[in-house]
Amino acid sequence: MTTYCMPNPGSFKHRILRAIAWFLTHLPYRVRCAGAERIPAQGGAVLVCNHVSYLDALFIYAASPRPMRFVMHTDYIHLPGLGWLFRLAGVIPIDSARKNPAVLNRALKEIDATLQAGGLIGIFPEGHLTKSGHVDRFRPGIEEIIRRNAVPVIPLALRGLWGSFFSHKGGPAMTHWPRRIWSRIELAVGDTVHPRLVTAEYLREKVRHLRGARA
Repeated sequence: MTTYCMPNPGSFKHRILRAIAWFLTHLPYRVRCAGAERIPAQGGAVLVCNHVSYLDALFIYAASPRPMRFVMHTDYIHLPGLGWLFRLAGVIPIDSARKNPAVLNRALKEIDATLQAGGLIGIFPEGHLTKSGHVDRFRPGIEEIIRRNAVPVIPLALRGLWGSFFSHKGGPAMTHWPRRIWSRIELAVGDTVHPRLVTAEYLREKVRHLRGARA
């Protein structure tokens, strides 16, 4: 297994990755982030967010003062135009126990190692892009991660991306004509959830409350 080294917050690699994420999200959209100071300055933690578009991870990375690794389905590392960036950022590919248990086990070990080293992990517990604009059911994998690593969880919510070129509104993402150029996107960061309170449904309600009515 290849070992990925998390870049330091002030490292050249982190600055470059964050700059790329910033330009890819802030040039086509007007982005506002509220509560970024709630992302822990040090120590392992998991960030959970609703999943609306293929750009979601980039909005979060651009807002985070620290480097982080995202857990994404294996298909993401092959996305046209974005896969190379996800691989460069050290995305942890994951799949279901039914389809590919070896990939799942490897992902859990990578998550454990990152959190135990004091790193940040980003997860979209829905496991897929929403097809309705609503926050779908959170899968129980987040509970297993926190059972193995008793770290705090920070809920986040993205608003304004439903209907973008990278969302599933109006058909499969990245197959319809862009309609939301220069629209307003909001990323809200909520209060930290103690590991003993973590359940998939509890975190989903936290994210839904943060997101509010605007998809």
